[in-house]
Amino acid sequence: MKQGKIAIIGLGYVGLPLAVEFGKKRDVIGFDIDTKRVAELQRGEDRTLEVEPEELSEADRLTFSSDPAKLEDCSIYIVTVPTPINRHKRPDLTPLIKASETIGAVLGQGDVVIYESTVYPGATEEDCVPVLERVSGLRFNVDFFAGYSPERINPGDKQHRLPSIRKVTSGSTPEVADAVDALYAEIITAGTHKASSIKVAEAAKVIENTQRDLNIALVNELAIIFGHLGIDTLDVLEAAGTKWNFIPFRPGLVGGHCIGVDPYYLTHKAEELGYNPQVILGGRRINDGMGAYVASQLLKAMLKRSGTTSDARVLVLGVTFKENCPDLRNTRVVDVVRELKDYGIAVDVHDPHADSEIAQEEYGLELVEKPQGGNYDGVLLAVPHREFVALGAAELRKFGKAGHIFYDLKSVFAADQSDLRL
Repeated sequence: MKQGKIAIIGLGYVGLPLAVEFGKKRDVIGFDIDTKRVAELQRGEDRTLEVEPEELSEADRLTFSSDPAKLEDCSIYIVTVPTPINRHKRPDLTPLIKASETIGAVLGQGDVVIYESTVYPGATEEDCVPVLERVSGLRFNVDFFAGYSPERINPGDKQHRLPSIRKVTSGSTPEVADAVDALYAEIITAGTHKASSIKVAEAAKVIENTQRDLNIALVNELAIIFGHLGIDTLDVLEAAGTKWNFIPFRPGLVGGHCIGVDPYYLTHKAEELGYNPQVILGGRRINDGMGAYVASQLLKAMLKRSGTTSDARVLVLGVTFKENCPDLRNTRVVDVVRELKDYGIAVDVHDPHADSEIAQEEYGLELVEKPQGGNYDGVLLAVPHREFVALGAAELRKFGKAGHIFYDLKSVFAADQSDLRL
């Protein structure tokens, strides 16, 4: 593999940290079709908050561009574009195919294309490589080569950073696999694991999030059962957790670009091969239905306390998919908001971390900058941002009217400080 310039295609939560780490050691061009994003990064600003300004300045061999022509002098291309699902919950490879077309137009003899985007096993060689061949006119594993090294970024996590997360690597030939592994070893202090094939590396990534999704689905179903039994889920989990091998998962809304999406990539491939997954899709149905369940719990509690929900107002605190992070991708808090609105409830959403423009563009949500105290029949702490936790339950309850319902979705506070917990 050539020791030439690296191109990182896609500068989101995954691509930018990767570009920065390589940019400390090699010549790197960070490429993105979003000209606004490129301009921000050229000014030293990162709206995702994954990279601090000083880190950007340390990567003194990194430049940014939205001009495909700038990619022509690169010999290693690393693709970190999103791999979403469509409204039918089927894989949408459009960003991946378009990125492959962009690379194919500048691909040269001996170049290597490494994919990091989460896909189903086989996508790199069956879906992406043919695009590279068609556009470039080159032959796979003769004129150019491929690799796959799944991303493991955890948005908003300041402890587990890219260099400290072990990296799975793979290549389309044994020699390329060695070269890809050595490339990542330059920036990954936690070490690497060289998979036996690209398909193995693809499968390893997709099951990481599938396993987590299923574990959360189990505790979500348990929470529903315990709700019917009238016992506190957290009390049960804490009691069960006294056994050394009990895995401490918590119930909640499962959103984000990975956990709530990746299992559908695996089930799509399985169905394509004639196998109908039972457990994985069962877990997805439970997790996808939790927004409606949370809304119904809140509505029932409000109705029981006041006798009516007519003209009721609810304040939802937090809309990002996880705490202390601005990431709104695939947030399932919107399911709760939509369900409440379908029942005629007026809903205000407040989130100090979310970008109001993105919330409006993606979900049609108009965020409230400062909620009015004593104005709500229900207060739902959906995302436990540090600001909300610091205020404490008593202060958060001041947003509600007398007799309101305070729903602590993630059981942040003690049971006696809220009216509802999942």
